[in-house]
Amino acid sequence: MAAPGARSCNLSGLLPAQTSLEYALLDAVTQEEKDGLVYQYLQKVDGWEQDLSVPEFPEGLEWLNTEEPISVYKDLCGKVVVLDFFTYCCINCVHLLPDLHALEHTYSDKDGLLIVGVHSAKFPNEKVLDNIRSAVLRYNITHPVVNDADASLWQELEVSCWPTLIILGPRGNMLFSLIGEGHKEKLFLYTSIALKYYKDRGQIRPNKIGIKLYKDSLPPSPLLFPGKITVDHVSNRLVIADTGHHRILVVWKNGQTQYSIGGPNPGRKDGIFSESSFHSPQGVAIMNNIIYVADTENHLIRKIDLEAEMVSTVAGVGIQGADREGGAKGDEQPISSPWDVVFGRSGSEVQRDNILWIAMAGTHQIWALLLDCGRLPKKNELKEGTCLRFAGSGNEENRNNAYPHKAGFAQPSGLSLASEDPWSCLFVADSESSTVRTVSLKDGAVKHLVGGERDPMNLFAFGDVDGVGINARLQHPLGVTWDKKRNLLYVADSYNHKIKVVDPKTKNCTTLAGTGNASNIIGSNFTDSTFNEPGGLCIGENGQLLYVADTNNHQIKVLDLETKTVSVFPVFTSENAVVDGPCLAEKPKTLPKLPKSAPGVRLSPVAACPGQTLQFKLRLDLPSGTKLTEGASSCWFLSAEGNEWLLQGQIPSGEIESISNQPTISLQIPGDCLSLEAILSISVFLYYCSADSSACMMKGILFSQPLQITDTQQDCIPPVELKYIF
Repeated sequence: MAAPGARSCNLSGLLPAQTSLEYALLDAVTQEEKDGLVYQYLQKVDGWEQDLSVPEFPEGLEWLNTEEPISVYKDLCGKVVVLDFFTYCCINCVHLLPDLHALEHTYSDKDGLLIVGVHSAKFPNEKVLDNIRSAVLRYNITHPVVNDADASLWQELEVSCWPTLIILGPRGNMLFSLIGEGHKEKLFLYTSIALKYYKDRGQIRPNKIGIKLYKDSLPPSPLLFPGKITVDHVSNRLVIADTGHHRILVVWKNGQTQYSIGGPNPGRKDGIFSESSFHSPQGVAIMNNIIYVADTENHLIRKIDLEAEMVSTVAGVGIQGADREGGAKGDEQPISSPWDVVFGRSGSEVQRDNILWIAMAGTHQIWALLLDCGRLPKKNELKEGTCLRFAGSGNEENRNNAYPHKAGFAQPSGLSLASEDPWSCLFVADSESSTVRTVSLKDGAVKHLVGGERDPMNLFAFGDVDGVGINARLQHPLGVTWDKKRNLLYVADSYNHKIKVVDPKTKNCTTLAGTGNASNIIGSNFTDSTFNEPGGLCIGENGQLLYVADTNNHQIKVLDLETKTVSVFPVFTSENAVVDGPCLAEKPKTLPKLPKSAPGVRLSPVAACPGQTLQFKLRLDLPSGTKLTEGASSCWFLSAEGNEWLLQGQIPSGEIESISNQPTISLQIPGDCLSLEAILSISVFLYYCSADSSACMMKGILFSQPLQITDTQQDCIPPVELKYIF
């Protein structure tokens, strides 16, 4: 509801006065003139007989980053407030976040400024609080965010596009609106003068708003929102974009980290591994010990030389570009939010990959970076280092066209190459149109494969339907990978939490893995297992394994395409890994949690008296053809919930170094027993790989040993065997 004595309003009420202001600002030369014009505008708007007041936040909405729900007319009274109407999938909304971060660093709530994100979802998946929570963490949003799932504020104020900013005065009165991205100068001008104007009138209150950041409650994890993954087919390695940690990991197939480059904080610095930094990197491609990285929020393409252990910039200038044509030398060419990269060749006569294709999400285009001299389809010879647009007009559309420059994409986010005939194309995961498209490597023609609809302006044709061509429905797909062995395309159907498979010959699209529910279950087969917004995927082991960056589960999952089983790829750091950043003091050891799917074995009760020692011998068998993962800490640990006295003075955990020589675990019953009955839990974690280390798994088991404490001296108790066959 609106404040007492105020008129209900929408953005159109501001339009005449603000339009006059913006025309006047065009003629202003000095900053003093601009400040004066905005101050006069505020005098006019503040003097209206009735305020244009925003409605109160509806009761029952879900909030993030706050201790409790916020009221416009209680908590925000006396503040200048910036309402950011956004949806987390939108690249334009992502582009606006650095401006908001900068504003927050300039003015705090003590100065009288507060930003509130009003999340108004485009996709059904974006209405779910847990998914918004993940986005808030992923994009380091530290101001309050409200989940307006039904878009009630959006509709009442007649907001028309993402992003939209509305600046409020200290009475909840609307002062300004800014539509779209790229208004940083106006944002700072309007808010700074509004703060001054209302401070001059004594209407600004310095009270603090109760902020409780979601990120502060999270435990540490090896990966944080991994976005993309690729296989080094020459060596036995994976390259992972550990996006939330702002770093690139090079990992052996047994899970051992060889290099950790960048992180944990965002930055933009070239140089040796220990000094270099990235900002939310996404796409990665590796060839001959060289990794190319789509350094998304730095608006750069970076090059990692694993032999020289150096990072350099090969495209972009470090700020968001608006150029939709390109053609300059890479490191002089501004680019915008590159999201994925893949290698290609400039012609059939060329014997090596000399093009880096780029999914340029920020300008809704496909670009190319020439790694050597060459030519693109229907282009003249281009010099090494040239970076230019290949396909896409720059308009956000789902438009297919035989002429690549007339086609339209909508936030292309995933690329894969099928260079062989009859395909000879780039596959594109076009996220905002919820389609998969193809770009011909022969003439650049852009064609539809699956998803979306025929109207090129309709970006709301999404869903979750298996089908053929335009009858199939996807929801914001972010990744694609080509299976050359089977002539199939795998799709990370991100907002449906599924992996789908497309036959490009028939255009048939079906679900391969996932239930459609956002969770983290390793089932007995593909269709029982679940994902949470998977963002990237790649094929390895000659088509046997599909690696999936399960982004919001902070994991890499491995799908065995032959056995139809799913496992979690373990990621751990060895002492020999080249890791960026200073050495931190060792933290207290935290014991891992058993997966929910771990089996439990209840043992027969054992009677023992105080002071007596019990022994437990591990007798675990791995599947045939497997071995313990070298460098990974397979381990056991003890717990006794409700009877922690049982573990005082004991050795509570240990490592399992060999399956042929498994440890014996000892427990001495304490002299002072606080209970006559207790249950000792023995949890075991095993990390093991196939003999060729092509696939690695983690399994757990829980043994429960009931104990009966007696005063009667017991005879020598034989060791308890802990047997299990995995």
